[in-house]
Amino acid sequence: MFYYYGRKKQIARHYPAPNYGCIIEPFAGSAAYSFHNDNWRKQVILIEKDVRVSAIWEWLINEATPNTIKKMPDLHPGEKSSEFLHIIHAATKMAFKYKTIKVTPVLARNWEISKRVMAENLGKVKHWQIICGDYTSAPDIEATWFIDPPYRFEPGMGYGHSSARMDYEQLAKWCMARHGEIICCEGENGNYLPFVTLLELKGIAGKSSKEKLFYRSPYGARQLELIT
Repeated sequence: MFYYYGRKKQIARHYPAPNYGCIIEPFAGSAAYSFHNDNWRKQVILIEKDVRVSAIWEWLINEATPNTIKKMPDLHPGEKSSEFLHIIHAATKMAFKYKTIKVTPVLARNWEISKRVMAENLGKVKHWQIICGDYTSAPDIEATWFIDPPYRFEPGMGYGHSSARMDYEQLAKWCMARHGEIICCEGENGNYLPFVTLLELKGIAGKSSKEKLFYRSPYGARQLELIT
């Protein structure tokens, strides 16, 4: 729905489709999985610990209209902004550290695209629910759980709450206690659940990174695509 560091927009299609009528994202961010394809039609419950990100969802779900979004000012390279919604569009893992940011051509373009996407798709999220709190604030119900925490052993600078503050053993126990199906995302260093490689992503300067997945469903094993 909007730009967010680490969002799953480009790879959402590789994750298993939800088998339940409710999707819960305990680390919501921009909720790319719930927004993907027709997933948005289901009951969607977002949990977001960062109060600023949660406030964006509160605004989109309960207040914003397509017209108010379209009327939001464009950004122009060289000017400065202290609006958090602008800052997270800067395509940088340092976004959460900035109080004010200078608008670059990338930021201006990202904001232009997001304004259009939000205005055109706002109706898709009006039935969603947002809860401001950590992952344990999620309702204990049967659902498709899309769990995308800050990746273990990675700096986590792109988030308001980094991996350094996460108890991953406790998270693993909590994940396994969920009812329904679990789709848990991790990076190549994730080791608190039996993750398997889902994708190998090519980065800049020839670098690559692995996206890993833990998947448990009462509907049986799925053939997950492995891209190398």
